[in-house]
Parts: sequence; structure tokens; C-alpha cells
Amino acid sequence: MEQLVHFYNHQEEKLAGTLHLPDEIKGGGVVFGHCFTCSRHTRIIRLICSDLAAAGFIALRFDFSGNGQSEGDFGASTHSKQIAEIKKSIDIITDNGAEWIGLAGHSMGAAIAILTAARMNRVKAVCALAGRLSGLNATHFFSKRQLKELHDTGRVSFSSRGRPLQLSTTFFADAEQYNLPETIKTLRAPLMVVHGDHDEIVPVKEAYLAQELNPINTNLAVIPDADHMFSNHEHRLKISKLVVKWFEERNYSGG
Repeated sequence: MEQLVHFYNHQEEKLAGTLHLPDEIKGGGVVFGHCFTCSRHTRIIRLICSDLAAAGFIALRFDFSGNGQSEGDFGASTHSKQIAEIKKSIDIITDNGAEWIGLAGHSMGAAIAILTAARMNRVKAVCALAGRLSGLNATHFFSKRQLKELHDTGRVSFSSRGRPLQLSTTFFADAEQYNLPETIKTLRAPLMVVHGDHDEIVPVKEAYLAQELNPINTNLAVIPDADHMFSNHEHRLKISKLVVKWFEERNYSGG
């Protein structure tokens, strides 16, 4: 069963989510974060959450503030704010019966899931899909003109998915406080990394880096011919099966 839910972040902005409830709750719950400028309705996220519920998990996919149907100004986005929103979202699945907690994320959401897990002992497993795991520097997406705009005005304008958007220097300054490679290296929760070897946005070497940083704790699945959004239906089916099975194994083992 799917149901629309709303909850508030630490700044009292109303966030929208879709809660997937299983017919029989088996004690596990997973929160899923979406990619940069995306929403909770990304196809790979919808499928995995649906399949998690079919396997007995409570699953929540939600829109970060300033995205999708959630309140908030996209220009006020920071990684710290999104980490805080993941933490708030965990209350939704625990209130519905989840005792074992997993996190997952796609692209930017993957980094946020990892950073959150490192700050919460109650998170027992993390899955990163198509994540840029070498660091949080987003300026490589921008042209020289845009970088000059950021330097001169403190803000940069761009368009994504049909939306005119802006980010401020606050976003980039906030990102600098997080060392994602070091976080992965010291991450205690088991980590599953899924990546397409034809990812046109985030190169697959990012996935191999995560395994090199934490080889004992990291399970790596590279999907042949898959792109960044996992646009091929067969790829999505394969990935969802892998991810659900992995979460099941972590849940049942207690690790």
C-alpha cells in the first residue's frame, strides 16, 4: 500500500513523501533520497521502494525541501539541511513500526545517505546508487561564465529539468566541511554501491573508489550498459532485485 505523507523539517517546511507499507511488517525500514534537482518520483526509486514493501519493509521516498512537492527554496539547499531532513524522515518509518533502519539514495541522495548514516548509529545499512563518492564539489557542472557569476555575485543561475534555479556560495561552503571519501573509509554500516558502467554523469570509477576505500564493508554491483538514471527497464528490475535482496540479508543478519 502506498500513501501520501507530510512531515516537517527542522525549519518547519512541509516535506512531501510517499510511504510504502507492506502487508506484513517484518521490522525493517528504508528511507530513500533522490538525485540533485530530482524528486521522489524517479523511476528507479519508485520501483525499489515498491519491491522493498513487497519484501516486508516499510519504505519512504520523499522530496528534499525545494524539490518536488515539498516546501522550501531550492536556493537555500545545503548538504547539512538535507542530512537533517533524512534524520527527520526516519521518524516516519519508525512511527510505522520499523525497528531496523536502512538508508538509500540515488546520485546526490547517495552521498546524503552515506553522510547521514555516519552520524547515526541506528542506521544499519546504506545503499548508494550512481553516487559521486569522491567528494561533494559541484562546481565542475558549471561553465566558466557561471563560475564567474558565482564569484562576482555570490549566486549562480542554471536550469535543470525545466526549472530555472539558483545556488549560493552557502551551498558550496557547506559542502566543504564534508570529507566523503574519509566518511566512506570509516563507515561502520555495510555499504552497497550500484553503478552503471555507461553512466554519463558520474563515471563508474567513483563506484570502484568506494570499494577501494572500504573493501571489507562495501558490496559493489556494476551494471553493464546502464546509464545514470537507469533508464532501461530491465536494468531497473535487476537493480531493484539486487538492492532488496541485499537489504533483506542485512536485516535478517542484524547487521
